[in-house]
Amino acid sequence: MFIYEKYSYEVKKGNLEIFFSFRIEPDIYFKPKITIDLRKSDFKKIENLIFHIGLIEMISYWKATCSPIIEIQAGYLNKEQINWWKNLIINGMSQFFYENKIDWRKKDFLTIVNFRRSDLRPIWRRSDLKLSDRYLVPFAGGRDSIITLEGLKKLKKDIILFTVNPIEKIQKVVKASGIKKQIIVRRIIDKKLLELNKEGYLNGHTPFTGLLSFISVLCAVIFNYKNIAFSNEKSADEGNVKYLGKIINHQWAKSSEFEKLFQNYCKKYLVKDLRYFSFTRKYSELEISKILTKYPKYFPVFSSCNAGMRVGAFNKTRWCCNCPKCLFVYMTLYPYLKEDRLLKIFGQDIFENKKLLPTLRGLLGQGIAKPFECVGTFAESREAFKLCKKKSQKSGKIPYLLTKLK
Repeated sequence: MFIYEKYSYEVKKGNLEIFFSFRIEPDIYFKPKITIDLRKSDFKKIENLIFHIGLIEMISYWKATCSPIIEIQAGYLNKEQINWWKNLIINGMSQFFYENKIDWRKKDFLTIVNFRRSDLRPIWRRSDLKLSDRYLVPFAGGRDSIITLEGLKKLKKDIILFTVNPIEKIQKVVKASGIKKQIIVRRIIDKKLLELNKEGYLNGHTPFTGLLSFISVLCAVIFNYKNIAFSNEKSADEGNVKYLGKIINHQWAKSSEFEKLFQNYCKKYLVKDLRYFSFTRKYSELEISKILTKYPKYFPVFSSCNAGMRVGAFNKTRWCCNCPKCLFVYMTLYPYLKEDRLLKIFGQDIFENKKLLPTLRGLLGQGIAKPFECVGTFAESREAFKLCKKKSQKSGKIPYLLTKLK
């Protein structure tokens, strides 16, 4: 059994420190922590929001054993909420199930139950606070959040950036944006989980955007922002591969399906006066890259590569140039930028990387599955490939990858 035992929080040295306690029976304990930099401490009605952050955080620890029963001791969920969370776990963890060859369809695969204490039944209610019509923008220094930020700036909106564990490279993009206001969140994973992973316990992808969504709601309430503007594109709706009759989608927590589910849940159980949406949902990946070219001030600092932007990453240029994300972003920018611009951004011509041929096949739909990264649809990749090939043919210099596939 996996148990969500409790949560607690305190304001200490200008920070809101949030603690969670999880347990896998009989004696595996986890104590993760989240810290939010504060400029004030007179907030109210955050108990329910913190309890819910614990619910989404617990998934990262539950996955180590996939315990068939999750017991909620820290609060109470009604039947509708329990079904909502089971749906989130099944869909949000689908890549994890695929990669670990787990069959989630079994009747007794997962049961979520409340701790049998009557005093916990009327748990914290939805907040009815009236929030200011301002915009909180989750920001990680990539193409998408830059487009959202610049779009809102054109509309002359009051904006604050929301960053989680922002390394120096991300802060350079924040500085380039010119936005002074920033909410900084620090998430600390319990080292016990990392130790279990080394010992062979289950590990894999979790719905991280779901976690960001719940934390952003808490921050919106604390800092008084009505609008939360994420940067998820319509391409997030396309899955990667079919497994056990289900489409496995690496980006499910970025999809329009999750967005609608979260909007409804938020209105009913979290905060009534809050607008959660994706500013870039209407754009294709090619459109996003084309719009980005209008903002050259970001070229020396932005990155969409998870490896290059990781803490302690070996790649000083912010791009590893060996992953599906690097290849895809390069392919969508190639039609709109001159060669010298691309070389300054990426440090090399990624189309000359012969090792990426299987990755390119996967992006174009010629592989076993679409790469498990935040990349565009097969149709978008094919369109980008066509534009790249057409441009290179005009120049008379066709790089390696563009000569190998039709």
